Amino acid sequence: MREIKCEDIIQTVKKLCIDVACDLPGDVFSALVDKKNEEPYPLAKKTIDVLIDNANLAHENMMPICQDTGMVFVYITIGQEVHINGDLKAAINEGVRQGYQEGYLRKSVVSDPLFDRINTKDNTPAIIYFDIVMGDEFKIIVAPKGFGSENMSQIKMLKPSDGLQGVKDFILKVVNDAGPNACPPMVIGVGIGGSFDKVTMLAKKAMMREIGSHHQDVRYADLEVELLEMINNTGIGPAGYGGKTTALSLNIETHPTHIAGMPVAVSICCHVARHKEAKL
Repeated sequence: MREIKCEDIIQTVKKLCIDVACDLPGDVFSALVDKKNEEPYPLAKKTIDVLIDNANLAHENMMPICQDTGMVFVYITIGQEVHINGDLKAAINEGVRQGYQEGYLRKSVVSDPLFDRINTKDNTPAIIYFDIVMGDEFKIIVAPKGFGSENMSQIKMLKPSDGLQGVKDFILKVVNDAGPNACPPMVIGVGIGGSFDKVTMLAKKAMMREIGSHHQDVRYADLEVELLEMINNTGIGPAGYGGKTTALSLNIETHPTHIAGMPVAVSICCHVARHKEAKL
């Protein structure tokens, strides 16, 4: 049995919160550079240039890439042979609290969603998910999500008879509904299958997948390529100014579902698609 101290979890989550707000992941940065070189429209190319400069300055000065430093999603993978010395959820939230305070990150969480809407002043509570696995692994992924893009995400319970075309139409509708509001170029995760709750998790998982990776099933991999091309042909472009770079990537995750259903969820993130992970 491996024991992990809560203080180590607090310090790790704190560091991840600060790092992820200020340091754009390499795959996203490389995708911006690649898309800039491919972009035929001068204004679109210039806009991507500004995004690249912003990412470089944020990295050099350890300042947030975007003023919206998001609501924090924490994904914990914990082995059955791991014992936590204390309250795991409390430790995660304490790490978020310290990270947002010491990193001078914007606090955006309100305590009640409808009536009071009073800011908690430390960006807690985080939204936490647990995955129990064999062995003694302990991994933390911190993925803050701004709501300019989160508000543009959608779910639809399609019928099996809607078929492939129905899935394509819905995904394109979500992107067109989002337009410039999601601060394109976007990173798009698509979930297909499962249930009403499961499919949204699939979409979030797909959104965090490395840019350039593809679904293991060639049919879905081909669909990823096709949909990305269709989205980049909408003409929305970087920041909504027009161009061929509306999205940097589109990834699909799937799960078996009921014979009477075909849930589809689209999780949209702006170009500041970011998550960091650590193992203890």
